[in-house]
Amino acid sequence: MKFKKHVFICTNQKDAPKKSCGTEHGLALVEAFKQELTQRGLQRDIRAQRAGCLDACAFGPALVVYPEGTYYGNVQLADVAEIVESHLVNDQPVERLKLDF
Repeated sequence: MKFKKHVFICTNQKDAPKKSCGTEHGLALVEAFKQELTQRGLQRDIRAQRAGCLDACAFGPALVVYPEGTYYGNVQLADVAEIVESHLVNDQPVERLKLDF
């Protein structure tokens, strides 16, 4: 596998009144993750990219981290550094944001 970890951030757009990650700053999260990974020099080992629907709209903005398949919900821009440091670098999921399906 090319990347040690892969972060898929939902950017799906749905028509109102349905909640969707795209309208809840999904694209801004993609950019924030990319920026944080680049600043830390991690972009060669960890990839962050946009994704379509993750079937977690009610909990959005949502993302999933692979290879472990950990889902996060209600992720805010202020949470990006914590997710990168705790989960992506130190393999400790951020429990307060973790979704258990």
